[in-house]
Amino acid sequence: MEGYSAQRTLSVRVEMIRQVRRRRTAVAFGLVIALPIVVVLAVLFGPSSGGGGLADGDFDVFGLMASGPWNFALSGLFFSSAFLLVILAAMFLGDTVASEASWGTMRYLLVAPVPRRRFLVIKVVVGLLLTIAVLITLVVASFVIGLIAFGTGTLASPLSGTLGAGESSVRIAVITGYIAVTLLVPAGIAFLASVSTDVPLGAVGAAVVIVIFANILDAIEALGSIREFLPANYAGAWADALGPVIVWDQMAVGLAYNVGVFAVLVGIAILRFERKDILS
Repeated sequence: MEGYSAQRTLSVRVEMIRQVRRRRTAVAFGLVIALPIVVVLAVLFGPSSGGGGLADGDFDVFGLMASGPWNFALSGLFFSSAFLLVILAAMFLGDTVASEASWGTMRYLLVAPVPRRRFLVIKVVVGLLLTIAVLITLVVASFVIGLIAFGTGTLASPLSGTLGAGESSVRIAVITGYIAVTLLVPAGIAFLASVSTDVPLGAVGAAVVIVIFANILDAIEALGSIREFLPANYAGAWADALGPVIVWDQMAVGLAYNVGVFAVLVGIAILRFERKDILS
């Protein structure tokens, strides 16, 4: 085809606009904004309101939340990283290819022609960008709401005491970045499931169920060293960023594990999709 260029067929910008306009994207961002609002209302008006904080020796979670916006943002990450963010990451990566198949638009995109590998790469990039965006939105919303509700206190950690504003921002940035990395495994599982089915909810649900099952296995201490191959084994390594100094050892291992598993899952998805008959 004269003048044809694969690089001009489907761009990140076009795909991002398509995904942002979807209702499920608005719902995802609405959830991460609503979560800190609900939590701050629970802290201020719930039965545990009025609790202490780090300063008076009370280490209860509600007391730490109310000690300032940095701690409140940290609590938002803590409460959402194990389940809500996993679901959203699985949704952004698991729904993206399967939804095209369920709508019957995939074959038209590929005939356009959009090369199959480029089609998948664009889908992965946009899904990851939306996952990062929703994570950052959660942190920013939690910080702003915590600032309004609890004032300007800096990060107070049971492990290192109270940190300065600059150090607080560094620690939250490190923790946010590491949690983003831990979302790669559920995202990769969901993406592999997405190229294997025409049912978007099936792809998302499969990823969530597999992650939950892996978390249950990780809690069984009798499995011993087998647990080192499970994603949950590295999920809490971000706590090393709350000490007097940041300890990178476990986070580095977790980074290598999550990136490696994600690369393998996406690679399998690409190979599977390139050999798949597109009927929808």
